[in-house]
Amino acid sequence: MIAIEIPKNVKIIINELRKNGYEAYIVGGCVRDAILDKEPNDWDITTSAMPEDVKRLFNRTIDTGIQHGTVTVMIDKTGYEITTYRIDGEYEDGRHPKEVIFTRNLYEDLKRRDFTINAMAYNDEDGLVDEFNGIGDLDNKIIRCVGNPEDRFNEDALRILRAVRFAANLGFDIDEKTREAALKLSSNLKKISKERIQTELDKLIMSDNPEMLETACELGITDVVLNEIDRLKSEKVLDEVLALTKNMEKNHYLRWTSLFVYSSREKTKTILSGLKFDNKTINICSRIVGALSRKLPETRAEIRKDIFETGNEIYDVYVRFLKGYLMSECSKGTGKCGDREYIDFLQREYEDIKKNNECTSLKGLAINGKDLMDAGIEKGSTIGETLNRLLYAVMEKPELNNRKDLLNLLN
Repeated sequence: MIAIEIPKNVKIIINELRKNGYEAYIVGGCVRDAILDKEPNDWDITTSAMPEDVKRLFNRTIDTGIQHGTVTVMIDKTGYEITTYRIDGEYEDGRHPKEVIFTRNLYEDLKRRDFTINAMAYNDEDGLVDEFNGIGDLDNKIIRCVGNPEDRFNEDALRILRAVRFAANLGFDIDEKTREAALKLSSNLKKISKERIQTELDKLIMSDNPEMLETACELGITDVVLNEIDRLKSEKVLDEVLALTKNMEKNHYLRWTSLFVYSSREKTKTILSGLKFDNKTINICSRIVGALSRKLPETRAEIRKDIFETGNEIYDVYVRFLKGYLMSECSKGTGKCGDREYIDFLQREYEDIKKNNECTSLKGLAINGKDLMDAGIEKGSTIGETLNRLLYAVMEKPELNNRKDLLNLLN
């Protein structure tokens, strides 16, 4: 007998609904995670009560998705989503049901869900409601669609990518019929917004098993959503890249950068922009990829210049990336592959440069553009070029970073 410890406020909601004659259960991912002894991110509740009934029973509610039957109940400062049992109407675009029909039947609600492991419900009185053997698939570590997988994928093509993402997150295999349907229908992912694709890819790449991207490649998924993976496979370097990604620390910027080590700065920007990533992600990942094309710094002066050229604000991320990269097969052309001594040297020198506040940017120079104009240099591009020249001189010899010596360098 499976028993799940339901949080106090969730129990209050379920009990209030049941007291008033309605069914109510926790459902979906929170049930799955609780059974796996993972802390659920959210506690979703499903009920036979109509949205207007939920709004009547609770004092503070928000209509978060009322057209789909979802009302958020606020207790203290926390929101809990309550959704009426529903049947999705016909899907016309591979993304959205044409209509939503409310039902009083829990089974009808559960059978529209994506995977068996996400189609379980629970409350303290009835215990686990598991109409599709989700518990068996959890035990056997299988991702399997509820019912006919082609039907589920035709309803929402994103589920094709989600199958691989859940397998990666949980360390599960994908059921054979589910795989076959995914391969057959993967081209339907073209109908899905880049934002939704990005969210699922990010969860996959940040999982314990990002190498499942190879499964996504085999199923035709990456050909639609991230064909850089297919290019890497054709050039026989995908295994190296995925090993690097898996061994890289779980940091959003580091993991994504690792996928582009055989790419270019501009191509990295193009791909990440196409996936609708934020500017910070695009900037950090592409600049680190660009830095990999330069010779690695071997002296303290070269490190100061490398900090400037890579970017002061991202160099700490770059050093963290290099720690993983230089221990991987991908770095074998650098001459520093597997060189822990070099990694320690770079980290130590970088920390010392920061500690001593050594000049690695134009802001750190002892003079500025106004000083140069006062010294007789004409306003315009010459000012910037001269400041850069002085900065490189200072990065080579930090003792020059004073007004007198810098002005002397102008002559």
